[in-house]
Amino acid sequence: MPYPRALMLFAAGFGTRMGPLTASRPKPLIPVAGRTLLDHALDQARAVPLDRTVVNVHYLADQIRSHLADRPEILIADETAEILETGGGLRAARPLLQSDPVFVMNSDGVWTGANPLQQLLTAWRPEDMDVLLLLLPAGQFTAHRGTGDFLMDAHGRISRAKGQPGFSYIGAHISRTDRLDEIPDRAFSLNRLWDDAIARGRAFGVLHQGGCADVGRPEGIAEAERLLADV
Repeated sequence: MPYPRALMLFAAGFGTRMGPLTASRPKPLIPVAGRTLLDHALDQARAVPLDRTVVNVHYLADQIRSHLADRPEILIADETAEILETGGGLRAARPLLQSDPVFVMNSDGVWTGANPLQQLLTAWRPEDMDVLLLLLPAGQFTAHRGTGDFLMDAHGRISRAKGQPGFSYIGAHISRTDRLDEIPDRAFSLNRLWDDAIARGRAFGVLHQGGCADVGRPEGIAEAERLLADV
């Protein structure tokens, strides 16, 4: 299994938790510290060698297309007819990505410290892994609620936290995509792929060497800007 040469960036969601801020603007175009969330994510992609970057669109898709109009190297996965969630969206974008495995990122966070994709690339072991998630202890994930999604053993292998204090996924990972074909639904969450990898002992995590803010709610904007200002 080779190393990832493409990035899938999720930008199709409705951003309903942002309230009025996304009534007329897609969440990836909300500004944080003078740059859109989408551009913050794309900035991170410059640190790794990529053949292709794919951004999926659904809600207010024309605004994202217009924002990226001067970047023809970025390909658009069009989900305007039907939103496919994270798993279905990644599977539908495979013809554009032309890579397996791939980098995958959300577009509703900002990172400080070490580059998230470079950390994942350094830790990726294709002979052992189907998925590698970038994590932080739950209490260190700025503006994020909850006690953590995963537990992690001494070798980096992850399992579901199931209510125990654990580590939070912070919006960047590497994933094989071939097993997506085994899921019959058109629209589904990537959590189904992750749970399959966990069951087979092929799901791992790596701790982010820096900070991350979740800009999923309006209050996350100010917290993200404070995080960036402290760098």
